[in-house]
Amino acid sequence: MQLLDIQSFSYEERQGLLPTLTSALADCGGWVLCRRTLSPSMMEIRLEIQLRSIVDLYASIVSSGLELTRAGHLALTDLCTCRKNLATPADLGQVVTIRLEISFLEDVTLQSLLMIGTIPA
Repeated sequence: MQLLDIQSFSYEERQGLLPTLTSALADCGGWVLCRRTLSPSMMEIRLEIQLRSIVDLYASIVSSGLELTRAGHLALTDLCTCRKNLATPADLGQVVTIRLEISFLEDVTLQSLLMIGTIPA
């Protein structure tokens, strides 16, 4: 299987979300290959999981507080459908690699949104 690229975002603080998400990924059978910071408000987690556990992964991601983009929901739904239609245990043992990009939006406030495009007096 190829690399699955999923974008997500969260309004929670990074230090609150990451331990919960990392624990949730491990609990559903996924293993984190690498975790890196892309910018002060964005990070990436690369993980692998067997296809048989993709439904548990999907539930873990959503229950941890991450919001997925529409494309992310569709990609995970497609994998869940693929899993449902595979017949042999060997097929279910296939490993899926996922790149999960997380944008943290905790610093975005109503005031900061209103200030965009204004000129200081």
